[in-house]
Order: sequence, then C-alpha cells, then structure tokens
Amino acid sequence: MKIASVRSYLLSFPFPEPIRLPYYGGERTILKRDAMFIRVETDNGLVGYAPGPGSELAQRAIQQIIGPFLVDRTLADPDALRISFLEGPGADPELAKVYCCVEIALYDLTGKALGVPVSELLGGRVRDGIRLYGSAGMYMPPEGYAAEAAAVADLGFRAYKMRPALGPEQDLEAVRLMRRAVGPDFDLMVDAHTWWRMGDRSYRPETVEQLAKAMGEYHIAWLEEPIPPDDHAAYVRLKEKDIVALASGEHEPGEDGYLDLILTEAVDYVQMDVCCQGGYALGRRLLSEIVRHGLGFAFHSWGTALEAIAAAHLGICWPEYVCEWLEYPCYSSPGRAGMYPFPLASEILKEPLELDHGDLVVPRTAGLGVTVDESVVERYPWIPGPWSYFRTDSPAGTRAVTADHSVKWG
Repeated sequence: MKIASVRSYLLSFPFPEPIRLPYYGGERTILKRDAMFIRVETDNGLVGYAPGPGSELAQRAIQQIIGPFLVDRTLADPDALRISFLEGPGADPELAKVYCCVEIALYDLTGKALGVPVSELLGGRVRDGIRLYGSAGMYMPPEGYAAEAAAVADLGFRAYKMRPALGPEQDLEAVRLMRRAVGPDFDLMVDAHTWWRMGDRSYRPETVEQLAKAMGEYHIAWLEEPIPPDDHAAYVRLKEKDIVALASGEHEPGEDGYLDLILTEAVDYVQMDVCCQGGYALGRRLLSEIVRHGLGFAFHSWGTALEAIAAAHLGICWPEYVCEWLEYPCYSSPGRAGMYPFPLASEILKEPLELDHGDLVVPRTAGLGVTVDESVVERYPWIPGPWSYFRTDSPAGTRAVTADHSVKWG
C-alpha cells in the first residue's frame, strides 16, 4: 500500500477568560490549550492517526517537507521509511522529532493493515494496561491541593501529581495536607518545574535540599525537576544524598541529553513525551538504556487522549518495574475535579479510553485501537499565538510558552 496523503490539523480551546495563577515571584496566565492530530491515508483507503505538538512550526514542517517526502512511498515498514528520512531532510534534529510524531500514524496504519495492535509492532505487549497518575494541581493554596488530591482519588486514580509554587513553607504544607487527605497508600508526585521559573526568587540549592528532605518524610513517589533540568551534575549531587526519588526528562532537547541523564544515573525516573521528543524510535532506545542502569521510566503526557493512548502502546511492551507510570491530565468538567476545562482532550476520540482502577487499558484491536473524531477541526479552530505566559517580578519580565512542553521557554 502506498501513502496517498499526509495532513495535520492544529486545534485550540480558548478559555472564556484568562486563567491567572499567582505564584512565588510572579504569575502565570493561561489563555488557551492547543493540540494537533495528524492524518495519513493510503491508496487503499486506510487512515492512520497520530498526535502532534500544537505548533505552527511543526505544521509547516509536515506540510512542506514530511508530507511531500512520504506521499507515493510504499508503507511496509515504518522503520525503513524513517531511516530514509533521517538520511535526507531528517538530518535536522528538530525536523526528525516532528517526523517521529507523524510516524505514529504510520504505525497505526501498519497495524490496521496487518490486523494487529501497534504494541505488537513495537516489540510485543507484556501486559494489557499501564498505571496512570492523575495530573493536575496548578498553583493554589495547600487546602486546594489536598481537596483536589482526594477528588482525584475518588475518580479511581491511585496517584496524583501537583505543581507547587507558593514558597517553601506553603509547598511543604501542601504535601502534608495532601498526605493526610489521601492516606498512606496513595502515591503523590511533586512537580517543581516552576521553581526554576521564579526569577530571583527561584529556590536556592540548599532550600531545594531542605524541602526534598522534608517532603520525603511524607513518602512522595518522586520530586520532579527541583533543579534546572539541564544541570545534570546538580541532580547527581542531590541524588547521591538519597533523600527522595528524583524525576526529570521532559525538557531534554535531544538524545545526547537523555543519555547523559541515564548514564550518570542522575535521576530515579526518566521522563519522555512521545508526542514531541522523538516518538517511538527514541523511546525504544532510551528504555533499553534505562533497563541497563536499573532506572525507572514515566511518560510525560500533557495533552489529549490521543497522546495518552499512543504512549501507552509503547509502555505496555515493558514490565511495570521498567515503565511504571503514564501521566494522565485531569481536566475539570461539571461535577468532575481537575485543573481547568479542556474538553478537546477527550472529544478528539470518538470513544472514551477505558480506565480500570487507575490503569489505562490498551485495546487489542488493530492499530492504536482508537478513531479520531475529525469534527474537532470545525469545533475547535486554531488560534495563533502563545497559549501561556510566565511573568516574573524580579527581574521584571514576561516569557511566552508556545507549542510543546519539552522546550524550556517557548
């Protein structure tokens, strides 16, 4: 079968009013949430889908370079097509990342053509589900985090991740109240990525160490990005003190950075987003190295249900002790807890994903096992511009965040 067309669709969900989230040293403003899905069709009428970054730059790459490269090529082995692309235009590492998003659709198509799930093309599943952690918790009083953690537990999740940014004392109080709210058998993750976005008020290394030690007393599952993510040596020093499990990876710009993170064993959990950091190809290579070094892996997934299921197909090819977690954003809706509404995240699929006691059950049907509801293109038209801003008080300034989450500053 030959590839007949490659299309990508940018989508936006604007908030009725900007969401303003004050934090220790500034304020974050969120205007909208963006997404992309990629549609590849073959000459025999099969259609494959993939998630992509909500980025006009990625859109242009697909339209002008990746699509023309793929159209009229025979699709038999996605790996062979990728090698050909990397030997040509894919020598550009950023372009290669975008290609690896499109490649997920090629795997979806290949699975449909062969009548097997994508997981079987990635090495074969060793389980049918992957454990989720409910991810929400955006800059609110400690009592708010505790209430949201309890609400996420009531939804059936067995873990909750939050983002503290209210000063060391308030951050620790949030962890204390969360643990009291959910009890000892529920996992808590603390994502400290905002700590290095506070300008002059970003926490000093000694403060980070003190907080890590204090939070560890409440048995958190991990502390994520408490140090600027490119300072691997600082992670090594903190990890050697064996205070609390550390996680990082979603801001690594490429494979070399990941390998340094893994080979130095700078963290306990390596994180990666298949949607915007290298797709299945990089994920498979990294997981092999992670196993060799006895580390854990946790998917970063901060967008739509299509992103979550694409990641899950790779995750279930590894045992739980290797690939333990998949991030599952908890968006709010009437009667449902979450950080803010983002209905596009679920409406992008015609049928909801199957969740079972905090696990995502991965379909055994062909391809990804899901179908995109293409009506989202009309219902959620693209709105150009940044989706989020960070304002710092000192030094005074505002930085825009666009596209994917692997970029330190958009």
